[in-house]
Amino acid sequence: MSLISEEDQAVLKEVFSKRLQGHVTIAVFTKKSDCEYCNELVELAKEVTSLDPRLSYEVYDFDENRDKANEYNVEMAPAIGFANGTKYNFHFYGIPAGYEFNAFIDDIIDISRNTTRLAPTTINRLKTIQQDVRIQVFVTPSCPYCPRAVRLAHQFSMANPRIRGDMIEALEFEDLANEYGVMSVPHIVINNSYVFIGAVPEAQFLNYLFDALEGKGSEGPIEGGEVSQV
Repeated sequence: MSLISEEDQAVLKEVFSKRLQGHVTIAVFTKKSDCEYCNELVELAKEVTSLDPRLSYEVYDFDENRDKANEYNVEMAPAIGFANGTKYNFHFYGIPAGYEFNAFIDDIIDISRNTTRLAPTTINRLKTIQQDVRIQVFVTPSCPYCPRAVRLAHQFSMANPRIRGDMIEALEFEDLANEYGVMSVPHIVINNSYVFIGAVPEAQFLNYLFDALEGKGSEGPIEGGEVSQV
C-alpha cells in the first residue's frame, strides 16, 4: 500500500513539473535494529522520487556506511540528508510524516532551485556568521506549527552551511527528547544550551539565533509562539 495517495501523487507530480529545476538526491540512512519507521522512510523516498526524473534516492545502513554518513554529516538513524552536487548541512531525523511532509517537499523544491524563501536582510545577516552553529528542532507529526520552525532552521542552513539545522522527531528519538526536556513542540535548541519553544516569525527566530551566539543564554525555555503538547 502506498504511503502517498494517488490524488496527492498527482498533485505533487504537477508541483514538481512546474517548480523543480536541478537534480536532488535524497539520502536515506537506516539501521537494522530499533528503527520502527525505517522501512516507511525508504518507501516514502521511493514514492516521492518516482514522481519526477530530477529526483533520486539512495539508501545506506548507518552502521555499515559511516563514510557516507560522514559525507552527509548524519549522526544517527533513521535520517534523511540531501544533495544536489553539494551536500547540505540539514536533516530530517525520523520520518517527515504528518505536517512535516510539507516541509520535506518544500525543502526538495528549494534545493532543486538552489534558493531559499528568506528575506534578503535575513540572508545577509546569516552570512556574517563565521562559527559552527547547531539548531535542533524537536517535533511531532501531529504538530501543525512545527514545520514553520523546521523550514526556518533548514533555510538558515542553506543560507550559511556553517549552520546545521536538524528536525528531530521527538517520539522516535525519545531518549534525546527527554535529555532536552521536550514537553511541547516545536522545541528549539541552539548549540545545546539556548532554548525556545514555539513557532515564531523569521525575524524573531533570527534574533534568538544571534542571542545564542552572543552567549546571552536562555533562563529556562522561552515561550516563543504557537506550540503543541507532546
